[in-house]
Amino acid sequence: MTDVSPQASTKASEADRGKRRTLWLLGALALGMFGFGFAMVPLYGLICQVTGTQSLGERAKWAEGGASVVAGAANESRWVTVKFDTTIHPDLPWRITPTERKVRVHPGEQRRVDFMAENRSGAVTTGQALPTIVPFQAGAFFSKLECFCFARQTLDGNEVRTMPLLFIVSPDLPEGIDSLTLSYNVMRVPDDGRDLAAK
Repeated sequence: MTDVSPQASTKASEADRGKRRTLWLLGALALGMFGFGFAMVPLYGLICQVTGTQSLGERAKWAEGGASVVAGAANESRWVTVKFDTTIHPDLPWRITPTERKVRVHPGEQRRVDFMAENRSGAVTTGQALPTIVPFQAGAFFSKLECFCFARQTLDGNEVRTMPLLFIVSPDLPEGIDSLTLSYNVMRVPDDGRDLAAK
């Protein structure tokens, strides 16, 4: 019968402590991931509000007639200037320009602005526009009823296409904001076809 040396016993207890610590860390990680899954919905709503991107719920509300209610409540005593800006990622051989660089609208009034998209390469390419509203405080008061940014767009080689934007600025837009900018950052969609923005 062999005796276990104190040194071997110490190493065994340290190994046990290390295993327990690893188990605790893995358990905490699993619990954190579970909690993050629950937090995703409110976080997504907050990101949509800050960046001016519409969530599914907002789109559904407008599709069910919410737009007509707001459109009928136009504040004709007030003007808001909406400017448009596009940035194309260098990997995407496109040109996208609005037919109007800026428009003046009454809050509550529906307005359409067309964007001209051109694929300057001979190959089929797919891109997606990610919208941002500046100032960010105006994001919750700007609703896109129809927008090419809702889904990825595929252009054939050298194709030129008109892409519409239909929007409303809410009559509840704070009085201190009389101008806002809608910026599109247009990125090439990965080869696996994933949308770059949550729908």
